[in-house]
Amino acid sequence: MTDLSPAAHVVIDAWWNASDGEYINGVWTPNRSAQLAAALEAVADQVVPSDAAEPRNNLPMALECQRIRAELLAIAAELRGDTITTETP
Repeated sequence: MTDLSPAAHVVIDAWWNASDGEYINGVWTPNRSAQLAAALEAVADQVVPSDAAEPRNNLPMALECQRIRAELLAIAAELRGDTITTETP
């Protein structure tokens, strides 16, 4: 494997560490959706950390990063089965 950046290491470690699953017919079957969700959450944290300070210079750019982060986290939640769908009138 080629050398990975620190950000890529964070993502792959999140994927690897989310190796929950179950035995099916005596074979360990990882929960791929949970692993992918963990990786997406790690990617979101690389874009805009959850504890990021208020932007100083470029508010539109910061807002776009926050929007992208929210979309990545929504996909991760859906993959884990955490989403609650609500219909608007």
